[in-house]
Amino acid sequence: MPKTIIGTVSSNAGDKTIVVKVETRKTHPLYRKQYKETTKFMAHDEKNEAKVGDKVEIVECRPLSARKHFQLNKILEKPALREEELAHIKAEPPKTKAAEEKTE
Repeated sequence: MPKTIIGTVSSNAGDKTIVVKVETRKTHPLYRKQYKETTKFMAHDEKNEAKVGDKVEIVECRPLSARKHFQLNKILEKPALREEELAHIKAEPPKTKAAEEKTE
């Protein structure tokens, strides 16, 4: 039975390839402090449909390249606002009443 992993897409720069970041919480055996550990997996995305920030499910498959042995199963959740949209919103300064009066 192949492994299924749920994570967040951190990069989709390659053609038909995504990098999925998986965070796990662990507890230190002696100090009992909890910490996060991040692992990256490269996965095959045939249709290039996953974008950065999407929550995805990947499934283990035969080795497709030296580092790619998972493939995209499905996209579980898309973010409300993507980073590109946030950059576009931040680039536009908010309109104020004083600026509107100067233009008139």
